[in-house]
Amino acid sequence: MAVAVIALALTLLAAAPPARAAAGGGRCAGESFSANRAYEACSDLPRLGASVHWTYDRASGDLSVAFVAAPAAQGGWVAWAINPSGDGMPGAQALVAGPFSDDGGAAWSVRTYNVSGYALGDPGPIAFPASDLAAELGADGRVRVFGRLSLGASYGGGVLNQVWQVGAAVTGGTPAPHAMGGDNLAAKAKLDLLRETTAAAGADSATQKRNIHGVLNAVSWGVLLPMGAIFARYLKTFKSADPAWFYLHVTCQLVGYGVGVSGWATGINLGNESKGVTYTDHRNIGIAVFALGTLQVLALFLRPKKEHKYRVYWNMYHHSVGYTVIVLGVVNIFKGMSILGVEQRWRTAYIAAVCVLVVAAAALEAVTWGVVLRRRKAEGKTFNSASHGHMPHSV
Repeated sequence: MAVAVIALALTLLAAAPPARAAAGGGRCAGESFSANRAYEACSDLPRLGASVHWTYDRASGDLSVAFVAAPAAQGGWVAWAINPSGDGMPGAQALVAGPFSDDGGAAWSVRTYNVSGYALGDPGPIAFPASDLAAELGADGRVRVFGRLSLGASYGGGVLNQVWQVGAAVTGGTPAPHAMGGDNLAAKAKLDLLRETTAAAGADSATQKRNIHGVLNAVSWGVLLPMGAIFARYLKTFKSADPAWFYLHVTCQLVGYGVGVSGWATGINLGNESKGVTYTDHRNIGIAVFALGTLQVLALFLRPKKEHKYRVYWNMYHHSVGYTVIVLGVVNIFKGMSILGVEQRWRTAYIAAVCVLVVAAAALEAVTWGVVLRRRKAEGKTFNSASHGHMPHSV
């Protein structure tokens, strides 16, 4: 069960939102800009290595802003946006900078986008009148995006939903879709213009579902089912563990299956709600794991007695399907970690947890084979002794 705790803890920590960042400290404070541009406040954003700098005139509602980030690849693009209707991409009023072909070839420029869905759409006017738009690529590979937005009186409180993003390519003057890793999906935060702070946006329902989905599947398919298989394969070798091994095996498998079904159902719901976002391999493997796991549970109720002539075939089926479920489950957990952009340290921790299970299985394999060989040897000696004792008597 210690392994289960490790897996649960690392998944929760990987999904935890970044801590609040105060403006004016860190890397952003040392940033300098061309044309003598200067800003009253700045904040290092919690994702994608970006920062935002601003001067806010509360009386007029004008916001002068500079956004700094590195494109995902050479020739890529960067974007910063305000979302007046939510904390995600739909509804964002975006400033997108890139080497747009119809704006001077490789020269960087800024376009505005009123994003209505999960696709960027075509450039056009945004809800906040924009002026003084400019962008430049620095020698450090980062892009500086400049602009002035007229927020008006609607933002008298000074708290904005900001969204930012980076992409790898601009094709035919159009920004190519950005990556769907964890940092990309979580690149959003609250920006308090007056208190000069940035705080990670509260987890929306989709983020909460993704976290729950990951935790449930890591604990079930990734830990409980392998533990149940270890109990069944190795503990039954020891006569003193009978029938305890069977109850441990069934408990782990049934609990693991129940938790796994919950995680699978959450994932299916996420897929249905995420229009335009599909992780085909992860989804298909998840469906296969669920289907095979369901067959395993049903097979438990159709298990022939030990003496039945078909029991050997049932055992072959049960073992092959069971090991397939375990392997596919672990593979899909790593795919899910990649999708969520889990930090390498937590990925390493989960690898360590899997290694603990593998090492335990290898050690028990050696021990149980030793027990079986000694048992067979003892039975062989007993048989030979009985034969030698019987033959003289017969003669």
